[in-house]
Amino acid sequence: MAWYAEAKVYFDGSHYIAIPRTTRPTKKRPKLPEETITVAIDEVKDSELSEPLISSEIEENFSFEEVSEIVEETPISAEKRPKRTKQITKKELFNELYAKYIDLKKKERKKMILKDMREYFDDYEKCEAFVNVNFDRKQRNLICRRVRMIRKANLVNFNYFCTFTYDDKLHSEHSFRKKLKIALQNFSSRRGWKYIGVWERAPETKRLHFHGLFYIPEGTMPGEIEEHNDYNFKLKRRTITLQNSYFNQRFGRSDFEPIRSKYDLLEEMSYIMKYLEKTEEKIVYSKGLYQYFISDIIEDDIVCTIGQEDRKLLLFDDFMCLDEGELIGKVSPEVIARMRKCN
Repeated sequence: MAWYAEAKVYFDGSHYIAIPRTTRPTKKRPKLPEETITVAIDEVKDSELSEPLISSEIEENFSFEEVSEIVEETPISAEKRPKRTKQITKKELFNELYAKYIDLKKKERKKMILKDMREYFDDYEKCEAFVNVNFDRKQRNLICRRVRMIRKANLVNFNYFCTFTYDDKLHSEHSFRKKLKIALQNFSSRRGWKYIGVWERAPETKRLHFHGLFYIPEGTMPGEIEEHNDYNFKLKRRTITLQNSYFNQRFGRSDFEPIRSKYDLLEEMSYIMKYLEKTEEKIVYSKGLYQYFISDIIEDDIVCTIGQEDRKLLLFDDFMCLDEGELIGKVSPEVIARMRKCN
């Protein structure tokens, strides 16, 4: 019976798919040095904009020599101030401009980036080609981040979708981000919590909050889950929300929505993924989340080959998991937990 040793297996939401191990050596391509350019840094503050250097009161009460000293110590106007510069690559400049215009639609964003980068190229065609290549790079990176998140999420039995918002009386934005990150890391290492989340700002108030998918093992929830009767501005009606007393006391507000079905999980995953492009925020992962588990695959468990050049194997939903030839059991969350993992 033919079999594939140590294949990487992931779940795409509907089927288990295996990637057979290959012995083809990989070679790292050398990274070519990039050309650096000189870019102006605009650091003029509102308080330093053009103002009369000396008031009439100073002129009346000080001598000419004293007034001359005051003039020398007075900040010069924005027009006369020499511009500071920095050395960066064109790719780094593109990334800065992409983040700067992230709220614009794609067509407008590209137009503004082309306008700001035009002076660093010999002609418009070269500038346009560079911007198009980097837009494609951003799109590929976004797809890779989405795929990685989906594969990690599908190997965890998440049971809550949580949102955490801070109270100004308890935290600043900086302390909220820092303290919540530490709290979640502690629950992950000490109580076995697993989570995938993203930081996001409210569209109107710009208040920072954290959205996340959580696996909270039974008996590890701190505080008490309490029902609150709140007004939901999205649904435009009053709803019952579940909040946690532990997080409310330490941060401000928490919302715990139980994930009861596969449809709930897909909906919440879509909610998180839309912020990857919208905010350019990195996804926050707890430790112990993997894209694949390692299993030997026997020929009878393969439905067919799929993917580019038929490199992947579509598996039956009840395929057998083997570790170095030893039968572990029929695929299930409990069996997957016992298998070796990798990214």
